[in-house]
Amino acid sequence: MQSQDVAPRPAPPSGPVVDVEQAEAALVEHYPRLVRLAYLVLPPSLGRNRRVLTAHALTQRALPRGRTSTSPIPAQATGRDSDPGYALVRLHVVRTALEAGLPLRRRAWPTRSQLPPLLPQVWGLRLFPRSGGADELALDQRLSALSGPARAAYVLRSMEKLSDADVHKVLTAAGAEDPGAALTEAGGVEAQESLLHSPEFDPCSLHARPTDLIRRRQHLKAALAAGAALTVCGALFALPGGGWGPDGAAAPSSARNPAAQAALNPGKLTRVAPTVWRASSRTDFSVWPARGNLTQDTALLHRALSVWARPGKSVQVSATPGTQEGAPPGPPQLLYAGDVDQARVVLLYDGLRIARYAEPRDGTSGAALDFARADGATMAEAGAVLLNRTDGNVRYLTAPWVTKAAERDLRTPTAGTMGLDRSPDGVTAPLASPVQRTGDCTSWNVLQLTDASGTRLSTDLGELIPAHLTTGRPSTPHEAAGTAALRDWAPYACSLAAVRSEGVRSVNAWQYAQQPLPDASGTATWVCTRADTWRGGGTRVLAQFHTPDGAYGAIAAKAENSPACGSRDPHVLAGVLWKSGAGAWYLLAAGSKDTASINATGGVSGSAQGTLLAVRTEQGAQAGLKGSLTDGREITGLR
Repeated sequence: MQSQDVAPRPAPPSGPVVDVEQAEAALVEHYPRLVRLAYLVLPPSLGRNRRVLTAHALTQRALPRGRTSTSPIPAQATGRDSDPGYALVRLHVVRTALEAGLPLRRRAWPTRSQLPPLLPQVWGLRLFPRSGGADELALDQRLSALSGPARAAYVLRSMEKLSDADVHKVLTAAGAEDPGAALTEAGGVEAQESLLHSPEFDPCSLHARPTDLIRRRQHLKAALAAGAALTVCGALFALPGGGWGPDGAAAPSSARNPAAQAALNPGKLTRVAPTVWRASSRTDFSVWPARGNLTQDTALLHRALSVWARPGKSVQVSATPGTQEGAPPGPPQLLYAGDVDQARVVLLYDGLRIARYAEPRDGTSGAALDFARADGATMAEAGAVLLNRTDGNVRYLTAPWVTKAAERDLRTPTAGTMGLDRSPDGVTAPLASPVQRTGDCTSWNVLQLTDASGTRLSTDLGELIPAHLTTGRPSTPHEAAGTAALRDWAPYACSLAAVRSEGVRSVNAWQYAQQPLPDASGTATWVCTRADTWRGGGTRVLAQFHTPDGAYGAIAAKAENSPACGSRDPHVLAGVLWKSGAGAWYLLAAGSKDTASINATGGVSGSAQGTLLAVRTEQGAQAGLKGSLTDGREITGLR
């Protein structure tokens, strides 16, 4: 990788004076953006783990020690760039990120930025951003070939939207030796702003993997042997088998396990015939045939299996919460192997997990390995698997029983669908992903699949298997593809962003109450959305309130790992402070249909028989809710 010297820091020109408090406010408000900026400017040669920690450290150290004059760099009229506090901390981040990329010199003390960060510090884990698609990998490789100032110029130009003249001033203030040459070098890389905002370059949304366990164990044993105060722990670690007792009838640790060896043999992959699914009683991934133009590419399949068993340091590994990343217990099933956009993709299934291996077409550098749980999948949940993400779009491999694929905007139920072409292998045309969009939520595209049993909707939540969408009472949910169901989902579609990357299996929207609003303001609806996960735990429940004049539902209450709104406990009670068109404030509350009474407690006093409560109150009032069901059981407001 090229490197370029950074000149001594010039004295900052006189400009607006920034207080420490103003700089701190800008740093806190724009912290994710500043950390992303530092991550992109830092040299990839640091490794992803140190690059993540260094980006956070540099950003946290960007706070000035006192009142500081900023460089008179022209700013846009509105937004963060009109804030001199943001301009100041951004300059500090760029300067220190450039310093961190300089090579160490003999007879010269390294700067603080060139040393591993003292804080933040993580022990026993390696942290790295989520893996992206082939386009993100290609951009990362092109940026790694640039010098540090050129990377900074590219990011300031593409992500920060600064003009070349302003980029030149920022680089000069940051101490770059030749800003003009940096701008010229950065011009050789195509501007791709949307990719810079992708999860691939987000050091605030991270995955964790253990460090080198064998080396860590060796270091720990050495430390234990050297410290007399830890003799008891040293004895435990010194026992055969890691201190758990004798291995019994187990073979020696050096023996090879036949099943583990077979799992690495492409010739032993399970390949299901194309017609098995037609006669099978199973409707999950186990009856998917092997598809794709590279199913006979033994070298590719061997690489995929080997990386699954032993992912190297350069492999970007991600897994949904609750999904193990270890090697398969035996030969897995081949679902797909083929060219997708600018990548070669292999999909494998071991009965519990879907594993996706992807590598660029022109080599293996930048390979990615993704895992998702898929045990107990139904026909609705085994309808599609993600193949690739690129330019904010996704491609899916659809199940063999799918007869038609389309996309539709969940925010606009009357807009109809747009057909998705599919290859003979069942690969869809690109579909705009709602989770990779930036800015306001004005639409939410979902995947609509049709087979002999009906039509279903699924949504991308940033994982391999899209989440199945349903509506209705938790005990009897039904598909969300009907006209009434689409109307129910429309105001709440954007709330799906709250469960992105959480291993969500399905999301049900249940309209549990309608409430006439005071002051003749129409009728509001109460909906409870429940996101269930593949792992069982981590469920998310949102009670949402929607008025006739509102475009979106407002979140009135939320809970995690709660049975509310689920098949085990199909009850809910929630409330919200609401201001009428006449300017009066009310506490409004609603319970499911088996609610017998509702009582307001705390700063608001009132009660009502039945499922609805409306009490006049003041702005900012603090209230609690209690209720009773028709069977006598007491419930509290969702929280």
